[in-house]
Amino acid sequence: MKSRIYYTKPSITELEIHYATDAAANGWGDQCYAYINKFEELFKQHLGVKYAIATSSCTGALHMGMAALGIGPGDEVIMADTNWIATASPIVHLGAKPIFVDILPDSWCLDPVRVEEAITSRTKAIVAVHLYGNLCDMDRLLAIGEKHGIPVIEDAAEAIGSVYHGKRVGSMGIFGVFSFHGTKTLTTGEGGIFVTNDPDLYERVLTLSNHGRAREQARQFWADIVGYKYKISNIQAAIGCAQMERIEELIAGKRRIFEYYSRHLSGMPISMNPEPEGTVNGYWMPTIVVDEGVAFDRNELLAAFKANQIDGRVFFWPLSMLPMFEEKRENTFSYSIYERAINLPSYHELASDDIHQVCGIIKEFL
Repeated sequence: MKSRIYYTKPSITELEIHYATDAAANGWGDQCYAYINKFEELFKQHLGVKYAIATSSCTGALHMGMAALGIGPGDEVIMADTNWIATASPIVHLGAKPIFVDILPDSWCLDPVRVEEAITSRTKAIVAVHLYGNLCDMDRLLAIGEKHGIPVIEDAAEAIGSVYHGKRVGSMGIFGVFSFHGTKTLTTGEGGIFVTNDPDLYERVLTLSNHGRAREQARQFWADIVGYKYKISNIQAAIGCAQMERIEELIAGKRRIFEYYSRHLSGMPISMNPEPEGTVNGYWMPTIVVDEGVAFDRNELLAAFKANQIDGRVFFWPLSMLPMFEEKRENTFSYSIYERAINLPSYHELASDDIHQVCGIIKEFL
């Protein structure tokens, strides 16, 4: 029987197993944070930032960062309409309102022109999501933020390995967040991280992350404020340490897979994840967008994949299409692209023969 081609799964070696086993056997008592502390240090070094707090999810990291910025009821936070709901949900949980604006047709990321048009007196932040590893136009977004006195947050959940003019994504905004879900380039199973270069913001998030207990608080079990519990486990962080030791290999694997797809799909009526001059795309999720005017039914292509034991993923729906939000069909690109796009299999151990088979079905279909 033909083996299934998964759309993504983690790269786990004996190193991850060794570290996780050590954490399970010895990571208790005064060693209960040893791998967590090491993981945070390794990630800070890789990203080139001053502060990091490992968390149980990227969503939790985003929630605490937004809370530390004082985002709350009556506030507005601008973000792209084309996104996973995890970026919007912390905004809603804090009582604020996500303002969905359109994307750029080439990067599928936040359109700076639409961002500036959407700013009001209630705008408290702009969230730049580096979709599928693609890069937001950070120079323009940061300039808009500085002009209006509005912080820019980087949601780099999908973009480890991406670099913007010499700076790793997640290191440029007021704070950045990453995901280590089992589908991501670097994984801890479930997990995330908050990063920043702002010492005051770091201290506020550090307090929030520990049930509201400030670091300098001497009284045991004394909470200074109501906080959260989004801590990663020592065992998860142990896996993360092994992954960080292999990070360049993991990023290179993603780029190898994308380049194979790009080469073998050349000449087709599609576009794929861009890599503008001066940038590096981590290519978390290779994606094809079929040219407008070309007859295409994504469900039929996904059915053809399934018939051949191949996984595919739909492109993100516009969030404003979901029942809990108000429809915004003026976001033209967000509402046109999702039906013309799919994500392709891209796990690290994906063989060239498997990629060739995926490309063959796409070519036959188009």
